[in-house]
Amino acid sequence: MTSLSLVVRPERPEDDAAIARLEARAFGPGRFARTAYRLREGNPYRRDLGVTASVGSFLVGSVRMSPVRAGEAGVLMLGPLAVDPSFEGRGIGSALTRAAIEAARETGEGLVILVGDAPYYARFGFTPVPPGRLTMPGPVDPARLLWLELREGFAAGLSGAILPAQG
Repeated sequence: MTSLSLVVRPERPEDDAAIARLEARAFGPGRFARTAYRLREGNPYRRDLGVTASVGSFLVGSVRMSPVRAGEAGVLMLGPLAVDPSFEGRGIGSALTRAAIEAARETGEGLVILVGDAPYYARFGFTPVPPGRLTMPGPVDPARLLWLELREGFAAGLSGAILPAQG
C-alpha cells in the first residue's frame, strides 16, 4: 500500500458542498432516517470544531460536532464521521476523530457523545453510557451510545434525554 499525502485541517465554509457529496457517498440516502441524523437536523453544527481530510484537492474525510443537551448540560455530539469509501481502512477516520476531540478539548468542552461502534471508538477513550443515564429521541442500540469525558467529573450525575441544543 502506498502512503497517502493526507492533509488534515479545520473545516472551512467552502468545504460545505464537498462534505455534502462525501456524506452521500459514504452513507447513502438512508442516513436521514437514523436517530443521530434526526437529532442534528436543524441543529447547527460547530464549524470551529469541524475537521476535514484531503488528498491533493480531493476531500476524502470529514467530521463535525453538534451542540446538544444531555439532561440539563450542554455537550457535543460527534458526527457524522465520513470517509470516502475508496479511502477506508487507511487511518483517515482515526486522524479526523483525534483532531476533533482535541479541538473540543482546547475549547474547554466537557463531554462528547456519539452513536457508533464501541470497539472502534474505544481507542479514543469512548465508553458506553451507563444504562439508563441518557436517552436518545429515537431508536438507538444502547450499546452504541458512547461518551468521552473531556473534563474530569463532567459526567458525574449527568442523566436525561439527549435533545438538540436549539429549540
